[in-house]
This record gives sequence, C-alpha cells and structure tokens, in this order.
Amino acid sequence: MTHIDAGAELDPVHPVPVPSTPSTGLTAADVAERVARGQVNDVPVRSSRSLAEIVRANVFTRFNAIIGVLWLVMLVVAPIQDSLFGFVILANTGIGIIQEWRAKKTLDSLAVIGEARPTVRRDGDAVEIGTSEIVLDDLIEIGPGDKIVVDGVCAETDGLEIDESLLTGEADPVVKHPGDRVMSGSFVVAGGGAFVATKVGREAYAAQLAEEASRFTLVHSELRTGISTILKYVTWMMVPAAIGLVITQLVVKNNNVKDAVARTVGGIVPMVPEGLVLLTSVAFAIGVIRLGRKQCLVQELPAIEGLARIDTVCLDKTGTLTEGGMDVTELRPLGGSDETYVRKVLGALGESDPRPNASLQAIIDAYPDSEEWRCVESLPFSSARKYSGATLSEADGENSTWLLGAPDVLLTDGDPALAETERLNEQGLRVLLLARAVRDLDDTDVAKGAHATALVVLEQRLRPDAADTLRYFAEQNVHAKVISGDNAVSVGAVAAKLGLNGAAVDARRLPVERTEMADALDRATVFGRVTPQQKRDMVGALQHHGHTVAMTGDGVNDVLALKDADIGVSMGSGSEATRAVAQIVLLNNSFATLPSVVAEGRRVIGNITRVATLFLVKTVYSVLLALLVVCWQVEYPFLPRHLTLLSTLTIGVPAFFLALAPNTERARPHFVRRVMRYSIPGGVVAGVATFVTYLLARHHYTGPDALPAQTSAATLTLFLISMWVLAIIARPYTWWRVALVAAMGVAFLFVLAVPALQDFFALKLVGVTMPWTAVGIAVLGAAALELLWKWVDHRFPV
Repeated sequence: MTHIDAGAELDPVHPVPVPSTPSTGLTAADVAERVARGQVNDVPVRSSRSLAEIVRANVFTRFNAIIGVLWLVMLVVAPIQDSLFGFVILANTGIGIIQEWRAKKTLDSLAVIGEARPTVRRDGDAVEIGTSEIVLDDLIEIGPGDKIVVDGVCAETDGLEIDESLLTGEADPVVKHPGDRVMSGSFVVAGGGAFVATKVGREAYAAQLAEEASRFTLVHSELRTGISTILKYVTWMMVPAAIGLVITQLVVKNNNVKDAVARTVGGIVPMVPEGLVLLTSVAFAIGVIRLGRKQCLVQELPAIEGLARIDTVCLDKTGTLTEGGMDVTELRPLGGSDETYVRKVLGALGESDPRPNASLQAIIDAYPDSEEWRCVESLPFSSARKYSGATLSEADGENSTWLLGAPDVLLTDGDPALAETERLNEQGLRVLLLARAVRDLDDTDVAKGAHATALVVLEQRLRPDAADTLRYFAEQNVHAKVISGDNAVSVGAVAAKLGLNGAAVDARRLPVERTEMADALDRATVFGRVTPQQKRDMVGALQHHGHTVAMTGDGVNDVLALKDADIGVSMGSGSEATRAVAQIVLLNNSFATLPSVVAEGRRVIGNITRVATLFLVKTVYSVLLALLVVCWQVEYPFLPRHLTLLSTLTIGVPAFFLALAPNTERARPHFVRRVMRYSIPGGVVAGVATFVTYLLARHHYTGPDALPAQTSAATLTLFLISMWVLAIIARPYTWWRVALVAAMGVAFLFVLAVPALQDFFALKLVGVTMPWTAVGIAVLGAAALELLWKWVDHRFPV
C-alpha cells in the first residue's frame, strides 16, 4: 500500500503510484481489520457541544462566580429572603442548560438527515455509508457536486475536474488523472471517478478545519459581541463602585457587621446583568428549535441573526426558483438534419455521462439509448464552459464528435439558430444546442466551427412557493438578485413569471472592476450566463457597496459564492459541497422556509435589543446609587431581597416573555450604541429619583428604627420608575403586553397589601406624606424619562 508523507498534501502536481486497493474495493474482512486497528474516519460530521460542555459554558461564567460568592456570604450572614437572588441564578442557569440541550438534540437529529453519504466499493458492490464509516484504503466513487471527505489518490478518472479553491484559493478547477492526489475539503465540478483513501480521521487535510467550521456555536455575531462589550464595561464600573460601597458600609458608618454586609451585597448584586446572557442564549436556542420543526438546519447559530440583517439576497434560478427536474417539450432539427438520427445521438450522449445533470436527465428520459452506439471519449459538463461532449462510435463503426450546451456559447453571432433560441428563451423555455464538432474532443477550442444540428427545448418547473417568497422579500425591502448560468433572456422570462420585472443582463458584458460591477448590480435584478467565478465576484461587489448579502443555491457552481456571502443557504437536495459550506440548509428543499428564518432572526435581534435595555437600566442605576451612597456616606437603602423583588417584577419575568414574542422589525446595526443610548439616561433618571426620595425619607423618618421606612419609600419610587421603563420598552402595545405590565404592577401591590409578604420582603409604607411624595417623584421621573428618550432619538439617531 502506498501512503503519502504528511508534508505532501498540497503538492497535487506529481502523480504517485496508485494504491493497491482492487477495483472491487475492500472486502468485509479488510474493513474489519482496519476498524480493529483504528484506521477509521472518526472525525464527527457534526461537532455539537456535549452535555458537559453545555453545563460548563452555562455554569462557569464570570458573573455566576461573583454572584455565587455573594450568595454564599448571604446564606451565612442574613435571612434566607436576602439570598433569593442566588436561587434565581440557579433557575436561570438551569433554563439555559435545558434550552441549549434541546437545541443540540434538534441540530444533531437534523444533521443526520443532511449528512453526506459517500459511495464506496466493497466486495464489488457500490454502497452508501456515513463518512465516519470510511476506513483506510476504501475505494470511494465521486461525481459532480461530491465533496472529497478524506485525503486520497485517484484510481479511476473520467474527465474528473476538482475545485480546490476552498483550500488553495485558486478558482480554476484542476483536471485529475490516476495517481493524482485529492484533498479533503475540495469538491468535484465535472466528470467522475474513484479514489483510494490514504488519510482518514484527524490525519486528513482540512479535517480539523471542517470540524471547527461545523461546531455548534453561540459566538461570532454582532449581538453576542455587543453583549460581551457591554459586560466588559459593566465590570469596569462595578469594581470601583463595589469597593467604595464596602468601605462606606463597613468602615464609615460602623454599622452592625451582618446588616452592613447585607446592604453591601444588596448594592453589588443588581449591578450584574446576569439574565442578559441567559436570555440571548435561550432566544437563539429556541430559534433553532422552531426552525428545526420546519426542517431547517442552522449549521451556525449566528446565521439566524445574520439572515435577519440581510438587505440583498442572491438567488440561483435552477433548484431555487425552479424545481430540479425538467421536461423536454420539443426537438427542432436544424439544417435538414434527420430527427430519427438526432434522437439516437441524444440517447447516446445521455448514456455517456454516468452522473447526468437535470438537463441531461430530461434528455435521457425523453430519448433512451438504442445501445447500437458506443461512447469512445466524453467531456463532462462544466458550469465554466457551458457545454458537454462525447465522441461516439455509431452503429456502422464511424466515429463522430458531438457537443451539447448553450447555443449562445457554441454558435457565432449572427447564426440563424440564435434568433430561434432567443424567441424560445423569451417564453421562459430553456434551449440546448446539439452540434457536430469538427475538432477532436481534447482540443482546447473544440467548439470552434461546430455545425448546429438541433435545438432541444426544455421546460422548467417553477417552485409553487417561489412567487410568495419573493413578494415577502420585496415587502421587507430586501432586494432579490437572480444570478444564473442560463441564458439571460430565459432567466428574465422565468423571473417575470414570479413577479420580478426588469431587463435581464448578460453577465458576460458586466464590467470587471468591482465598483463598476456593484453599480451595474444595483441597477438590475436578473443576470444570465454567470460563471461560478463571476457569482463569487458579484457577491464581493455587492458587499463592497455596503450590502449584507445572502446567497442561495444547490449546485457546485454556487459553492464559491455561498462561501463568500454573509449567509449561505443551500437546498437539502443540493450537492454535498454546497451543504458543507452553507450556514443554513433547507432540508425540505422549500425556498418558502427562508421567510421563517428571516422572521426568526428579526425576533431574536429585536427582542434582545429590547430586553437588554431593561437589564442595563438596572445596572446603571445600581452603580449610580452605590456612588451616591459613597459620596453622601449613608447606609445603602436596599437589602438584596428588595432588589430581587424589583428585578423579578420589572425585568426577569417581563424580559422572558418579551424576548420570545413575535417581532418583524428589520434588524438594525450598532447594537451597543442603540442599547446604551437608552440605558444610560434611563438608569440615571431612576437612580437620581430614587436617591432623592431616600434623602427626603431620611429627613422625614428619624430614630433608630427609621431605616425600613426609608427603604420602603425609596423602593416605591424605584419600582414605579422601573415599571415606566418597562411600559416604554413594551411598546407598541398589544393586549398581552398591557396584561403583562399590569400583572407586574398588581403583583407589587399584592406584596404591599399582604402582611406576611410585607414582613418577608421588609416592605411597609409608613404614613401618607412620604409614600405620596415617593409617587410624585416617580411621576416626575417618568416624565423626564419620556422627554429624555425622545431627545436622545432626535439628537443621537442610529
């Protein structure tokens, strides 16, 4: 058995001896022997987080550590009601673990459905197996669209062309011959063959990259990066405020130690926006579960967010707007050609390709091979050249060379057949030209001088849901661009049937310079005769113009563009290569699922922006209160139980419902700026109003037992202003949002009205003057909040 040294993977030029695996493949005994030796492709197809990793990620966080230490302190020095915040954290963490575990199971089950199943030869039979079942020296068959899943050496080739651009950056396909190396991560664009696996598992080139690329992840999104940035700033604010609070409560006031510790902890705990990260994770996880029910596999979680941010979606026509299958509707012989003879040629051409594309399959169905002809040499179809070909040995022993492909590529300008093709294209029909070549098939200019023999007219089946989906994108102000390798007029006619109007542009006439190309792309909607490299260039040009681009496709000609787009969307029936590079796979092959993904992303982003403001208003007023207490050198007004109650009623419970509510608002950038521009003024108003009430209450209530009454008055002001923040965040109102806000208010009144709850939460309003003063200050604070936020909207638009 010949193996390749570890440093030679990227040298595909010099052939090596073909490994000694027989053409019938390995035997069952060979496979068992290699499995026993551990020579199995053990890299998981999908590397979702294990339960242990999920638990670790949710439990061992910076803020959980801070809260955990404070909780243990409170359990020792204070009543259990001052330790409620710790139980809330436990519940939050548990919810996060459960939801992510559910999302993991959904993803893993969907990944199995969409898993690539390569064909290997064993005991002389071709069988489909999972990628993890491949063993060293397996003989693996490949064809157009197949991804090379392990490293190997070609044993058989039939016009085999492999695209290694995802590994080397070189866009041109590489023609492979027996003895040439193939690398995992590349894919077949034309032809077919078989190769012997020489490196499997983690030894294979790009195996580690592939594993990392498909890992279940909650990172690398603007939303989560923004939240991390906010938490970093919060940490910086917390440290000096907490140190000052500790010194004030323990040293300056000489308080009872246990009470001082309790009030210090009460000041530190609300500074931590602990539920914000949890709610973001839960919102993403529930999004995955919801989309999973619609047979949508989200290979990277931020793709939900990313698709919600797109303003341009590039659509491949075949397989996306039209169904994969086609039907031959007419055969038009040209130049007096005999129709019976032409049918035999088409039948033999169909038989010459072991892996026909949709067009050729329609021809095979319409014109079965007569078995009188034999294929001598074949040229597989490729998206770059737009035609395929074969040299055929006819029944009388004569050889003839034929080409089948795009008329406008094979014919010269002015050929009468082009005018006929144009008329058919205008009806939305696809037209292929059968031409007899005068040059050998291996000639680099084989199409030159070819004689037009017949036109094959194909009808494409429109997806029934395509028009509604395009209408949805138009309503959402998302620009659709149809990018196809087919004739521009034909693509334009199909697009017009789906409601996309505008002249179709032949991509061969597009400018090469990126800025000029982007201008042309902005002006037009439909593009035909686009090469795979042009698709990639077009995505890049749109991005260069500031667009956020999604690309949909199902064929190998879409892979480069899918990889470069902000979001790549593949059909489940598409090639292995497209499924491997796409962030989202529509397993049910339904283009109509895309609006659901967009809507889910908008729900997540819009709602997290809402609830982040709630959490950070609390952080800002908590830090401000701590600083004011340090400056005035007074007791901190709240015990942990007070702020646990306020946080639960004005943030925790409402945020959970608001985070999962429907939201169709288009996602907007600058998450941190959008959140902080509301949180800072909101927190300042709440903190100042609460502290003013507290100082007035300290003047109004005197004596050794006055602190509980002072705390109750300050709590009332803070609750009312926090409720007003919630009421603003909940807009626009629906019946359930009004009910949610009202329910939180009724719950607080219930605490104030029930003696047992008054004692439990140490809340009792004393007299009439100070409670009404607290209400009046809260009303002024609410008015200031309304004016400030309107001023912020006007002065600092995002």
